[in-house]
Amino acid sequence: MLASIIDHVGAFAYPALFVLVGAESSGVPVPGETTLIAAALLASQGKLAIVPVVAVAAAGAIVGDNIGYLIGRSGGRWLLERPGRFEKQRRAVLERGTLMMDRHGAKAVFFGRWILGLRVWASWLAGASRMPWPRFVAWNAAGGISWATTVGLIIYFVGRAASQALQTAGFVGLGLFVLAVIVGYLVVRRRSGHAGPGRDAAGVSDPPDAASSRASPSSGET
Repeated sequence: MLASIIDHVGAFAYPALFVLVGAESSGVPVPGETTLIAAALLASQGKLAIVPVVAVAAAGAIVGDNIGYLIGRSGGRWLLERPGRFEKQRRAVLERGTLMMDRHGAKAVFFGRWILGLRVWASWLAGASRMPWPRFVAWNAAGGISWATTVGLIIYFVGRAASQALQTAGFVGLGLFVLAVIVGYLVVRRRSGHAGPGRDAAGVSDPPDAASSRASPSSGET
């Protein structure tokens, strides 16, 4: 769906990628990473260029995270501490988040790029917990660049490999491969279902009475 949308917007694909990745990074629950995946797939098909895709996604992530940091620093703490509904729970979230940022702030900002919840809220949490901005910028930039590079390149090369395999084998070969996998799975499942405990070589189970009589001699035998 996103790939077809990006494919049709043409020259606006890169701005759309920047906006969606930046919006997700700033705290808006939009499919930023999914957009990067779609753009990388289109790049593997030659419809976009992978280097601009990675660069635009990294820039969007860095800019969006800094916007989220400023929002969290200026108003995030007030939103969490203000009196009203769920005040106790909100203050607890802020307290735990501040503790996490004090102990693992750099790790949370860097590795949060690969985790859905932290990718959306790490920048807010860093700002609300008063994480020093120079430290945030350094780890945020490192995380944004490495995230865009790894995700973009992995999807790009996987897409190219799949496309080449499809061109080599064709749809018939791909269909035969899928059919072979299904048949193999069914054969293994059928065999595992028939091979159960307590069966002899002929595949017939011993009755419980016969098994017990062979296991222990009768009390009358000497």
